[in-house]
Amino acid sequence: MDLRVSRFSADEITDAYAAFHEQVAGFVASGDWTGYADLFTPDAVYVEHAMGTFRGREEIRAWSVRTMTAYPGRVMTGFPLSWQVVDADAARLVCEVRNPMPDPGDGTLLEEPNITIMTYAGDGLFSCEEDVYNPLRFHEMAMTWARIAVAHDNADDDVRAYLDRFGG
Repeated sequence: MDLRVSRFSADEITDAYAAFHEQVAGFVASGDWTGYADLFTPDAVYVEHAMGTFRGREEIRAWSVRTMTAYPGRVMTGFPLSWQVVDADAARLVCEVRNPMPDPGDGTLLEEPNITIMTYAGDGLFSCEEDVYNPLRFHEMAMTWARIAVAHDNADDDVRAYLDRFGG
């Protein structure tokens, strides 16, 4: 058990994550995720239980660009927080992130949450992110959204390819 005490205050960690989250909103708005990895230390680790563990900025960059520029990540409207808590002694912020999808064409609102654990490294950077969620529920949400979008002529080739790939 690691009993080290962080040199960072809860306020510093909270402020750093707020700035991180604001930058993520910019990536969502622009569709350009190349800068996402630069929010982490060069030796950061990103643990994504359904897709793998990514080490270092370049692996994180490749994963985030690939994931967030293709369906379903590409159509998420943002990542609002439901709640967050800081463990300053461990330099960690834990939060529940909502993953809403836009209206697929019939007024349906779909979203699935995940728990995100961020480890703060100082200077506004994070050394680790771990996302914990149920990938089967997330996949079902993406399939449901895609089926509705197709039925309402609101699906592009990327969405249709996702359905074809997963038997939709």
